Order: sequence, then structure tokens, then C-alpha cells
Amino acid sequence: MTFSDRVRLDGRVAFVTGASSGLGAHFASTLVTAGAVVAIAARRAGRLEALAKSIREAGGTVLTVELDVTDPASVEAAVAATEAALGPIQILINNAGVGEPASFLDTTEDQWRHHLGVNLDGVARVGRVVAKRMVAHGKGGSIVNTASIVGFMVARGISAYAVSKAAVVQLTKAMALELAPHKIRVNALAPGYVPTEINADFLASDTGKKMLSRFPMQRAGRLDELDGPLLLLASDAGSYMTGSIVVVDGGTLLSPG
Repeated sequence: MTFSDRVRLDGRVAFVTGASSGLGAHFASTLVTAGAVVAIAARRAGRLEALAKSIREAGGTVLTVELDVTDPASVEAAVAATEAALGPIQILINNAGVGEPASFLDTTEDQWRHHLGVNLDGVARVGRVVAKRMVAHGKGGSIVNTASIVGFMVARGISAYAVSKAAVVQLTKAMALELAPHKIRVNALAPGYVPTEINADFLASDTGKKMLSRFPMQRAGRLDELDGPLLLLASDAGSYMTGSIVVVDGGTLLSPG
């Protein structure tokens, strides 16, 4: 089997959370292009339908599922609906997340809990529900959590976000250790600065450009530059990888403080 064969996902069922915009929407399209049948899940149903329309027009198979990762009943219902419509989930892209800049002193209790509730608790909750079904089906699978380079570093004004992503890094390793006997691989993708609707204006600003100029590659990443790492972790091409955190950051973590 060639590498191009191993990276294909033909007929596999993938479940992507946080798929209404940004990384999640792009990841869903990437998986479809690789041959997967994809359930896209998020709270914003209208945004999901727009993405689903574009995927179907390109010849892909997609299911839209409303999902609130902070609500256990919503998670159970979304996963059950996906498997009823498409079959057993074999790939989970655990991507739902939030990021609201605030200094440590100005971060409210609600803001702190919101970041941990979505970025950490949500990842654990969805991962647990999907993993239990993977175990029950007995065919294993691949779980890819979305971490971030700020899980390894920190910048001003993002303490809650950084803490939540650092926790996702450790959660990924703990999941990998316990789920390996069930043939479930768990890895994480840790992107650097990649423009999405949340940060594009900042990265295009003079302040953002000055920040990027300090990094080795002196630019932001592109969404398509995450495709290879994503498919490596999701497919048989990464069959001996579990507990790995794949950093894709243009050398940002190498930069002096």
C-alpha cells in the first residue's frame, strides 16, 4: 500500500465538532476531500447548513448535527444521531473551542469557567462518549483533539485560553494511554497563528504583523498547511502514532521571548 493509499479515508465516518466556522469547517472539508463521510456538528445550525451545501455541491456526503459540547444530553443525542444516519464513528475531530481575550486581572469567573467548560470539559465529554461507542463497536478509531501552541507557551491577555489548551495537551496523553488497548489512537494538533474569522483582523493589523515578524517564518500559517498533519493523525498513515502532539506553527515556539 502506498502512502497516498494510507492517507485516504474512503468510506470512513468522521464526526467534527466546532464545524460551523474556522478550523472545524476547514477540517470537515479536508476529510471529505480525502474520502470520508462527515457529520459536522456545532451550535450554529445555519452556518452548518451553508457548509453542508458547499460540500454536497462538491460531491461529498455530509450530515449536519446540532451540538452543544457543554450539555451532556446534547452530546449523547448528536453522537447517536450521527451513528443512526451514517454508521459507527471511526474518526473524531474534537475541535469545538472558544477564545475571548482578557487580562488575568480582568478575567471574570464566568469567562474562566466558559473557557474550561468548552475547551477542556467539552473535549473530554465528546471524547468519552465517542470512545465508548468505538469500544462497543470493536473496530478502534482515531481521535484528534485541537490543542494550540499556547498549550506550551503563554501570551498576555489569554490566560484562560492558554490554561485550557495546556490541559487539552495533557488530556490527549491520558486518553491515548487508556484507549490504546482498544485500538483507539488519540493525538492532538497544535496550530500556531492561522487566520480565522476570530483572529484575522488582528493578524492583519500593524501589531499583528509586528508580532509575526519575530517568528522564524515571519508569517501566519494557512489553513491548507494543516491538512497534511490532520490527515496523518486521522488516517492509517499515522497508525503508529498515539499520544503525540503535532505542532504546526512556523517555528513560533522556537522564537526567543
